[in-house]
Amino acid sequence: MQQTNYCPYYQAHVDKTFCWYVVAILKSCEHLAFDRTLDNKTNLFEFYVTPAREQEFIQLMDYFEQQHLVGGLKKLPNRLADPLQQL
Repeated sequence: MQQTNYCPYYQAHVDKTFCWYVVAILKSCEHLAFDRTLDNKTNLFEFYVTPAREQEFIQLMDYFEQQHLVGGLKKLPNRLADPLQQL
């Protein structure tokens, strides 16, 4: 049986006023991370990060936190690895 490897997974709250900015910057950094809104009411985003660029992602998110664009960044088990998660 083949084992599937899952990429690093993060969640964070993004300031509603600057969601467009955070998403645009991430999209301009090709192959850094895929972002998705997980909860519109709380502006909770999830990030699937390219393993080879995880440190770069963390540095960018640290900058966003310093600028108060992002808060509460945390690394979690990848939701795709859990068959009970609602996708």
